[in-house]
Amino acid sequence: MTPVEIARGTSPVILGLPHTGTHVPDDIAARLNEEGRKLRDTDWHIHTLYEGLLPGATTVRATFHRYCIDANRDPSGTSLYPGQTTTGLIPEIDFDANPIWRPGQEPDAAETARRVALFHKSYHEALAAEIARVRALHGIAVLYDCHSIRPVIPYLFDGVLPDFNVGTDNGATCDPRIEAATIGICRAAEGYTSILNGRFRGGWTTRHYGRPADGVHAIQMELTQSTHLADHAFAYDPARAARLRPHLAAILKSIETIAFDLAGARP
Repeated sequence: MTPVEIARGTSPVILGLPHTGTHVPDDIAARLNEEGRKLRDTDWHIHTLYEGLLPGATTVRATFHRYCIDANRDPSGTSLYPGQTTTGLIPEIDFDANPIWRPGQEPDAAETARRVALFHKSYHEALAAEIARVRALHGIAVLYDCHSIRPVIPYLFDGVLPDFNVGTDNGATCDPRIEAATIGICRAAEGYTSILNGRFRGGWTTRHYGRPADGVHAIQMELTQSTHLADHAFAYDPARAARLRPHLAAILKSIETIAFDLAGARP
């Protein structure tokens, strides 16, 4: 299976999907323990949730699971959140602190390097190429990085996460109009909660590519899975998704409109 799926569009907006994949090659699957094989930390059905919301948007989706390697982590292994509990480039534990590898089968440095080359590098080469292509078309590109997570994970954070978690590394990764429009729509969404640059300020992808001065903007959206999944078994809930999708569509359309305005304003 190819590690990356690309659907090219003509919009200045690119959707990054680093954590929706569930493919685990046999040699890696054999090293996972029973808990690891559940793949519980998947961003379940996020590619389905966003499908068709912005005609013309490019999508870049990793097909491999984050237990192979986390495509939203620094390939050097440097922590995104120093001093805070998190999982690594190749997780040793799941989000509930349960070991995911069979004893003695944890990836070593050589195996990590192999997976960086096979999976992480493949995803980011594809993503960087699409950003360059879109920027060449419009003079600007906006990467909207799509994520989801369970709303309650005591190992990683206290309490209950808001429904919309918008991350821009405290405003560094995108034009302030993109940030303001996105969080504004989230705050106005009836029945949902939201936060800007809270527990999730944007992962490595957002921070790595977001260079507004160079015409490349990036913003991360971490949705709680209770907004679009059933209450058990990580199943897609069409009714919940149908309620959420108009807000996501409004966000993407607003970002696209701002991108066109910014492109027109560029010298």
